[in-house]
Amino acid sequence: MLCGEAGSGKTALLNAVEDDYDALLCVDVPELDDDLLQLARDVGGTRGALLIATEGEPRGLPSVTLDPLDAVTSIRVLHDLVPGLPSTLAADLVELACGNPLALVELAGSLSSAQLGGIAPAPEVLPENSSLRLRWRARFAALSPEAQHVVAMVAVDEEVDAETLDLAAVTEARPLFDSRRLVRSALQADVPLPLRRRAHAVLAETLPPGARRAWHQAVTTQDAGLADVLTTYAEHARRCGDFATAARDHDRAARLTTDPEQKAHHLLKAAADHWARGAPHRSRAVLRTATKMTCTPELRALMDLVVGGIDLGESLPDVAADRLIRAAKALVGTRRELAVAALGFAGEAASIAGDHRRYTAVAEFAKEIRRGDEPPATRLTLDHLTGMLATFDGRHDEALPALRTVVDLADQVPGPQARIWASQAAYVLGDATRSHEMATSAVTAARESGFTALVPWALVYRALSALLLDQHAAALTAATEGVHAATAIGQHNAVVDHLTILALLAALRGDADTALHRIDTATEQITQRGLTRPGTFGAWAFACVDLARDRPADALDRLRLQPGHAGIKVMAAPHVVEAAVACGRPSTADRALLPFEKWAGTTGSSARLALSHRCRGLLESGTADEHFEEAIRLHRASGTALELAKTELLYGNRLRRGRRPKAAREHLRDAVRIFQSYQADHWIERARAELRAAGDSTSEPRDHPGLTPQQAQIARLVAEGATNREVAARLFLSHRTVEHHLRNIFARLGVRSRVELTRRLD
Repeated sequence: MLCGEAGSGKTALLNAVEDDYDALLCVDVPELDDDLLQLARDVGGTRGALLIATEGEPRGLPSVTLDPLDAVTSIRVLHDLVPGLPSTLAADLVELACGNPLALVELAGSLSSAQLGGIAPAPEVLPENSSLRLRWRARFAALSPEAQHVVAMVAVDEEVDAETLDLAAVTEARPLFDSRRLVRSALQADVPLPLRRRAHAVLAETLPPGARRAWHQAVTTQDAGLADVLTTYAEHARRCGDFATAARDHDRAARLTTDPEQKAHHLLKAAADHWARGAPHRSRAVLRTATKMTCTPELRALMDLVVGGIDLGESLPDVAADRLIRAAKALVGTRRELAVAALGFAGEAASIAGDHRRYTAVAEFAKEIRRGDEPPATRLTLDHLTGMLATFDGRHDEALPALRTVVDLADQVPGPQARIWASQAAYVLGDATRSHEMATSAVTAARESGFTALVPWALVYRALSALLLDQHAAALTAATEGVHAATAIGQHNAVVDHLTILALLAALRGDADTALHRIDTATEQITQRGLTRPGTFGAWAFACVDLARDRPADALDRLRLQPGHAGIKVMAAPHVVEAAVACGRPSTADRALLPFEKWAGTTGSSARLALSHRCRGLLESGTADEHFEEAIRLHRASGTALELAKTELLYGNRLRRGRRPKAAREHLRDAVRIFQSYQADHWIERARAELRAAGDSTSEPRDHPGLTPQQAQIARLVAEGATNREVAARLFLSHRTVEHHLRNIFARLGVRSRVELTRRLD
């Protein structure tokens, strides 16, 4: 039997029982009656199964209490019910339904054509004739007056601690005492007005001084002047990083305000707080109300700034860039600090879109408005735009001083955003350690300050800097965390960013199946949203797969024909060189290498200089040995072991073909050892094949007890009880890939079952 809302989770168990019984009867009922209980007893011991979904007590029958649906599953349910449902509207409905499947069905059925077109907002409450709402209303009517009073206070104040009220009344009202937005929204509409007024009055008297008491006093006394008191409390909450409370108090201040412009101002602040806390859909809903008010041009520009910030994470980046540029131009005369912030976000949006023209326009406008006495915060953003534009243009000598200033200023500017800019600047400069420190600090600062919206963005640079440091386990952890953090707050563009980074990580390890699965997962969003930056990462990852599968011509076409993001195409140049050399096209390789050499030489990054020398070793004839040896030295100096192994594999291959098998074997054995430490199975086999071709007969595979970072993740999730399909969904792998890794995990750890694996990892 299933306990929970009637209709919830029935299909979740169908597959688990349908193969074991000749007949399956499913029943949805609010409560178990005696007849149904007797039927359940009669079914026992037969080849039939009775599955009951109910909210009532199980009355002795075997039961399972179902958890609410998660957000991803809820989205799937909605799209099954309403194909083509706009994503922002679907997210609003998911938030309102709180995982209740029946609520999803009823909310989907109530949508109008305007809402389906994405014009109107999602409903704030279930329809009047909703079966759930009718059921809650009937339950409320059946309660004692004391219990109804408890429910009324819960309806008017979501933070009421009912445990401090009359225990008997709380116990009676428990089925309706639910902190979820869905139940509260229905109760707020259905609890009679006199009961709501009484609840407000009691709370106005009994609550301690603060924003909540001020709100209930305002409702009770109809004192609009208390809007200023709520605004003061909201600003205090914002300074403390409590953006949820700040949004609540600004929204309440708006309700008390009659002046349209002031009301819009309060709503705008509430929307900004909702965005900062990682609730972009709530922010959009508030902004839709604000846009109906009479607003000054400045307020309209501030709305553009908030909407542009939301669009940066979840919509078309080129549209976001234009909106943010417009906001910056409107605000530069009155709210200069916000105008500069808008330009910073506009540059990021243009970068995601891979639109060099827009990025240039942003950076040129930043240059026009620059003053000689900029405070650290605005100077940091303006220098970041200047330095990144110069980098994209290949003017690295001009980029260096600006980007170094960004890194230096980050310690003087509070908050996570400055650290994100500094991490990106340090990454471009080739200072991977500093980039990783800044990104880690940004993640911590974003979480501690409540600025949840910036967490996925900071994790992008935490992953990339870890990859530059050759710390694949740390990069894998950061990017996986980034996918889940971005998914949780509806930042679809950031999800794609992290998926393509995960694809590149897998491709560099030679795990082609995993890389292709992740690229395939991201491709539709890349195309629909015009996400050129992650699209170029995906193409780079795909090219690495082609190289691993000995398809250099495909790799070369993929990297050369893709319009792509200018900066990432430079980063991918070593793989273009490798593919072009394998295809016998040295001139193509040389053209691709020149901008990479200029970048690496100007920044002085040992890791990138090593790759530059490796490429020259592939291209040159008389000086190849010197370039390969210098590449190996620089790899060791920078600690980039996996790239060292690939360099030694390429060098070993060249030495073997040059009839120097003894020297080749030395490098190839070192490559095998390093690849084994990364559990890079594909590259282990490639290096062993080269060793055998070089006359080494001792290169047969040997068992290795360690696990790769990805295998360790899979083992941990399996030990926690996750099924293969659940592991695949969580780590964005195919089901077949998880099965393959699990077989290898069992072999390497010497276990034969999931139970033994759990014991081994305890």
